[in-house]
Amino acid sequence: MVFDTVIRGAQVIDGSGGPIYTADVGILNGRIHDIAINLKGVAHEVINAAGLHLAPGFIDVHTHDDINVIDAASMPTKISQGVTTVIVGNCGISASPVHLTCAPPDPLNLLGQQHDFCYPKFSDYVAAVIRAQPSVNVGALVGHTAIRNNHMSELERSATAQELAAMCADLRQAMDDGALGLSSGLAYANAKQSSSEEVQAMTAELGRAGGIYTTHLRTEFDGILEAMDEAFITSKQGKVPLVISHLKCAGKGNWNRSEQLLNALELAAKKQTVGCDCYPYAASSSTLDLAQVTNDTDIFITWSEAEPDQAGRYLHEIAQHWQCDLIAAAKRLQPAGAVYYCMAEQDVANILRYPRTMIGSDGLPNDPHPHPRLWGTFPRVIGHYSRDTGLLPLPEAVHKMSGLSAKQFQLNGRGEIKIGNWADLVLFDYQNIRDLATFTNPKQVASGIEYVWVNGVLSYRPGQATPGRAGQFLFRQSPTTDTLLLKEKLYEH
Repeated sequence: MVFDTVIRGAQVIDGSGGPIYTADVGILNGRIHDIAINLKGVAHEVINAAGLHLAPGFIDVHTHDDINVIDAASMPTKISQGVTTVIVGNCGISASPVHLTCAPPDPLNLLGQQHDFCYPKFSDYVAAVIRAQPSVNVGALVGHTAIRNNHMSELERSATAQELAAMCADLRQAMDDGALGLSSGLAYANAKQSSSEEVQAMTAELGRAGGIYTTHLRTEFDGILEAMDEAFITSKQGKVPLVISHLKCAGKGNWNRSEQLLNALELAAKKQTVGCDCYPYAASSSTLDLAQVTNDTDIFITWSEAEPDQAGRYLHEIAQHWQCDLIAAAKRLQPAGAVYYCMAEQDVANILRYPRTMIGSDGLPNDPHPHPRLWGTFPRVIGHYSRDTGLLPLPEAVHKMSGLSAKQFQLNGRGEIKIGNWADLVLFDYQNIRDLATFTNPKQVASGIEYVWVNGVLSYRPGQATPGRAGQFLFRQSPTTDTLLLKEKLYEH
């Protein structure tokens, strides 16, 4: 047997959550061809992995890389972390299907400028990703707010029956073209006024196609339990799996409620398919939202179109300089971006270790001063929360970033190291892996990631030019008949 690559003597963490074992892994034609204690055969390339850990390539289930996977296809922010697959189109915002005749409304402006939204059909977006061949695989959701924008002259209301029919048609076509599902961002002003019935109609369409529903809840503050109930009802009526995006207890008045949230999630899981994702930091980042401006939370301004020279300062410093209150300063800065120091560390830890939690960075690649999660999320989970604090056993930490995510998003053939699966792999130094990105200096490559393969192609080595780009577009995969029957049974109760 002649392999393309053999990785010898690695400590294998297979992504299933099972125990670590030592083995050689042979790669051939983009897939894992064999796993053995002493693999026989020769290879074009042999990697000595003694003392290193081999894991499935990490799956970032919550990104806003929609346009970057095309325009910045080397994707250094992700491949340097060991991420081999990104899910784009989260929080109700997606690059496609979008028709814009003016500047993108908030929060679509997080993805880019008007000229960046040049994919009126989902198939246009798919073709562009395939042409770009990014260094990571790409699975895509379509955004509820993005589709609303296509058919509504004003977004601060609920859709009419005619508008909703057109929105459902957009979703139906995108699903036919391979989208993974639908996302919503109901906390944002341009989706907040959409009724529950509007979103339920969209998820009913989604359910017929066999997709997944992810949601940035209507609120992550005091009313979060009610917002979670709305999401449970919406997904159950649509007969679709639910992922609650970046689950958190936001705002000091909401701290120490994580157990309540997780109990509600676990109760719902007895009746339907639910999960959540989170990032391993106690600060969030988004556009500057007046509803989140309080004296209780430090807010760091990352960019401002109206007052660009104020970027890189705290909102309270800007308000003092302008001799006005926080709200007046925030209004003057808009549109703008911000980091909110709004969470308690204990709540973050509780949510991270919850068995149904996946890891998503929620990084904003176009932010001039991004949250450090953009460059550091996955090494931080392993280095800080597994090795340093002991919050997560290493196999469990890796499972949350690979096998669990692949199962939730039906990425068949990925997420685990097993024979026949695609060779998306990351080889790392467990003792030295750590996130180096900070809030002060966020654009820093993590340490400890030694090799990354995407579909069997060596795609990252630290300090070297990107060896190869072999990312694929991941079309929605139809569930098996048995899965569909089980799903119908689950939702009957």
